[in-house]
Order: sequence, then structure tokens, then C-alpha cells
Amino acid sequence: MTNTIEHTKSTVKDLGAGLILRRATPDDADALAEINAKMHSDDGPDKPDERIGAWVRDLLTRPHPTFRPADFTVVEDTTTGRIVSTLNLISQTWSYEGIPFGVGRPELVCTLPEYRNRGLIRTQFELIHQWSAERGQLVQAITGIPFYYRQFGYEMAMDLSGRRLGFQAQVPELKAGESEAYTFRPATLDDIPFLDQVYRQANRRYPLAVERDPSIWAYELSGQSSENINRNEFRIILRSDGEPIGYLIHPWFNWRSGLAAIGYELKAGVSWLAVTPSVIRYLWGTGGEYAKSKDEERTAFCFGLGAEHPAYQACAGRLPDVRAPYAWYLRVPDLPGFLRHIAPVLEKRLAQSIAVGHTGRLRINRFSQMLVLNFEGGELTGVDEEKRSATDYGDLALPELTILQMIFGRLSFAELHAAFPDAYFNSDEAVVLFDILFPKRHSDVLGVV
Repeated sequence: MTNTIEHTKSTVKDLGAGLILRRATPDDADALAEINAKMHSDDGPDKPDERIGAWVRDLLTRPHPTFRPADFTVVEDTTTGRIVSTLNLISQTWSYEGIPFGVGRPELVCTLPEYRNRGLIRTQFELIHQWSAERGQLVQAITGIPFYYRQFGYEMAMDLSGRRLGFQAQVPELKAGESEAYTFRPATLDDIPFLDQVYRQANRRYPLAVERDPSIWAYELSGQSSENINRNEFRIILRSDGEPIGYLIHPWFNWRSGLAAIGYELKAGVSWLAVTPSVIRYLWGTGGEYAKSKDEERTAFCFGLGAEHPAYQACAGRLPDVRAPYAWYLRVPDLPGFLRHIAPVLEKRLAQSIAVGHTGRLRINRFSQMLVLNFEGGELTGVDEEKRSATDYGDLALPELTILQMIFGRLSFAELHAAFPDAYFNSDEAVVLFDILFPKRHSDVLGVV
């Protein structure tokens, strides 16, 4: 009777055939950890990834700055009591050139093989998209396998990671009698103001960034269990006199062949040329320690800092193995609303361009509808979507969701035009304006999970 009462309180929908969709509770921690550790293991379900299980348990049992256990959706087979499918929504705040907006990040998407092809994931996505809209989140973002999330309205629209690797031959050696000029110590809660200052300074390089407040920094520094796959080590980089001059972020384990820096920033006025050799030696040495503790081989060091980063310039000859970025899946359910939200950025880009003070309409044919941007004296006075007639070709055409690749800086119009035959233009001016409004610019978004 107790279980029935609990299900009644948390059940969202009866899916039939003994299946119910409900919200999770902390009591589900072990079951959710088990299914996700199996289904998300790179080595297959017979070899569960306990690091993923630890992440799930943290979300269900530890305080998180933007997530609650009820943000997990669960499909349960009431005939057996088994959890057979899961999904969750982690709330975040991102910014677009300084303008904040809410983001819902779906994660831990899985279904047991024998329950697939029943629409369970689709049903859960419909629910978390509803939650995201109720929270005022303008975008949903997820990382994942190729193609899959397109069926739920997502486009691979922004760079994800991007790595450069070096090997033992590229590790700079200290000269005889030379001591390390820069050292590394674990970051503490007292370092949050410094971390935040350097992080915000670094984010100016990118159009997109995740906003971090003290509660998020504290969670990342001390709120996760030691085995959580998403827990990172934060190191403060110190000058020889003990002054903090930057930070380094890396996982607590090696990525395949070696240790990867997923965050590396220096405060203004510090030379990347001077510090980066010490960072390489740290990555190589610490990666060796991690490998030894696991009886594994370490053959490389890695900077996983996106497509572009000052560190790449500082040690270009030491990073011969270049891995191109993958992509974030992004969903923007109300495109006119999002463009109106970032209007100050678009107006600033116009004001700093050859189209300063532009007045006119820019009509983008998305085939199912027409997106219309109205400008008056350089101000974005309106953004609307209207039904397109079969003979109305607009000023330029971008099939369906490909427009997101320009809005979020992944590709230029010329690149989309080359890749998609139905991405075309009827006005040279429209192409110039669109490239001004949405220039190709790489981002390296370090999410919060």
C-alpha cells in the first residue's frame, strides 16, 4: 500500500502495459545508478561504469545548486518494480556575449534494450521540455551520440570540446639545475573569488559561456563524491613567490592515453609562453601517476580546450595530434523570442560593422516558415515568424534548424551554403548582414552537471 501511495503522488502519466512515468525520489538512487552505469558504460552493460553510478547517486542524494531529485524522470514497470528508462533536466544559466539566458540540460538518457522502440524517451523529452519552458529556459542543450537527438528538435549547433595532444618527445625538459618556475596546489573554497575573476575574464574570448556563481564553484570544488565521473580537480597555478596567476582544471583520471586539461586560464598580464611548459610537465607527470595507480599505460598529454585557445599558440609545435571539435545539440523552441532576447548583441554587431545604422527587413526562408527581422536605424525593432507561401523564397534560405549553426557561431553562411544545396541566397546584402549578425566564432562551454 505504501508503494502505491508514493506512486500516486509522483506519477505523471500511466503509459499502459504496466508502465508509469513518474518523478524520481532519493529512494531511487541505487536503482537509477545501476541502470545508468550499465547503459552508459563504454565497455557495455556487462561492465558497468561505476563513475557514472556515482554521478547519479550524487544527483539524488547530495545537495546540488540547480538540481533536485524530482528533476529526474523515471519509467517504471510496475509489474516488476524495475526502472526501465530514465532522463533528467539540469538547469543552468548561460550567456550570449554577456546576456544571460536559462538553459535546460537533459542528461542520463537511457532505456533497457528490451523496452526500446516504445516511445519512452520521446515521452520523457516532452515532459522535460515542458518543465524547461515553465522555468523560462530559452534553450535546451545536450551532448550525445550522432543524430539521435535531432528527432526531438535538436541541432548540432555549437562546438563541443576539440583537443590537441602531445607525447613524451614534446614534453619540455627543465635544464640542468633549473627548478620549476610555476607550481600547482589544490584549489579551496577560499579561492572562489580568484577562480571566478579569471573565469569571467577568459569568457570574453567566447560568445557563449556558462555562468557560475559561488554556489556552483563550491559544488564543483567540494560537493561531489570522489568517484563521480564529472568531478574535476581544480589547481591554482602559483608563481615562485606564491602569487596565484591562473588555474588548471582536469579530471581525476586519464582520458584513454593521458591526462587532459579541460580548463586552463591565466589572469591578465601573465605570459602564456612562460607558464604553459610548466603546465605540460604537470599534465605529463600527474597523468603518469594516475596511470601507475591503475596499472595502465600513459602515452600522451592533452589540452581539451576547444577549437581555439591561447595555450595552443603557446605550444603549437608540442601538440602534433589535433582532434576537431564534436558538437553540442541545441534546441531553441521559440527562435524569435531568443533573438529578441539577444537583440542588444545583434545591434552592437551592426553598430561596429559596415552596416551601421541599417534600416530594412531581413527575411530568412526556413522552408516551413519565414523568419523576419526588422531593423530601424540599427535597432532590431521586431522578430517574427510567418507562414511561407510556396513562391516566396525570402532573402536567403537556411533549411529548418541549420540556422542555429550560425546563431551559435559554429559555421558561416558560406560554409552552410557549401554543405547544403538548399541553403541559398537571393540578395548579396542579405548574406553580408547575416554574417555581420552571426559571425563564425568558436566557444568552449564547460557545463555544470
